[in-house]
Amino acid sequence: MHILVARFSAMGDVAMTVPVIHSLAAHYPDVRITVLTRRHFTPLFQWMPSNVQCVGINLNDFKGVFGLERLYRSLDPGQFDAFADIHDVLRTKYLRMRFRIDGKKVVAIDKGRAEKKALIGNGMTVPALKPMTERYREVFRGLGLDFPLTFTDMKPFLKVSDDNSGADSRLIGIAPFAAHEGKIYPLDRMRQVADMLADRGYRVYLFGAGEKESEILESWQREGVESVAGKLGGLTGELLLMSRLSLMISMDSSNMHMAAIMGTPTLSVWGATHPKAGFLAWRQSLDSAVQLDIPCRPCSVYGNKPCQFGDFRCLNGITPEMIVANTERLLS
Repeated sequence: MHILVARFSAMGDVAMTVPVIHSLAAHYPDVRITVLTRRHFTPLFQWMPSNVQCVGINLNDFKGVFGLERLYRSLDPGQFDAFADIHDVLRTKYLRMRFRIDGKKVVAIDKGRAEKKALIGNGMTVPALKPMTERYREVFRGLGLDFPLTFTDMKPFLKVSDDNSGADSRLIGIAPFAAHEGKIYPLDRMRQVADMLADRGYRVYLFGAGEKESEILESWQREGVESVAGKLGGLTGELLLMSRLSLMISMDSSNMHMAAIMGTPTLSVWGATHPKAGFLAWRQSLDSAVQLDIPCRPCSVYGNKPCQFGDFRCLNGITPEMIVANTERLLS
């Protein structure tokens, strides 16, 4: 059996597929799995079992219906027995249609949109929703493939050539950025967190991407605080450094998920979004999520809505001292 699995974005969501696909491949070594994603996400799948391969594409090369048809044909669709859509967007819906026309088995994710919508403004009272990893696993059950999530982290699978010297108890990562304002802790306060940890003898590495983020993080540098944004040769270098950290402090963002699959504990800071929506990192528990229980949370599922009060009190009410205290609690 050869399955094509498609997930194009966002990076954190793609990272959350890793424990599921790794577990599937380990449980069914005779099943071939091809992951279709964006080209710059492919390093997430470089330490997979041998029956997994990853195809990375530039979505700009396949725009519109004609572009999607070219993508479909470029995949050599006849080699696949089934298509697993774990994204459910217009692009993957088109691929679903084409595979279905060709008589292939097709399954798609149930994102639980109605449940997530019901969570808005009710984070204090509504039970936690199903984790995304479980939603991914259900897709493969639709193909008759049932399996336990046996994946722990990537550390046992790193190559000998990788810098796999183990975690250092004094190394802490901070990833202060996210896709939307409602998920970003005030940067001046996060800089205070970095300074407070450095003053306590920790070595802090700052993670970011792009020119603007790099410029900001460069300005935070001091003794004990170093920006690694754009300095590690790409995503593989970042993942390997994450595997050596004793803790990653992040927003509700891709860095939280990447650190988790590399076996690094995460302390995540939540504002407009809520971990109950199913987006906690792999093996992360609620007690490692720094958040305020206020009635308006979450105000959106993805943090892309303006604050109804105009002040993002969900984030501004969190003090640097709270983050540092939780950091030292987890490290102890």
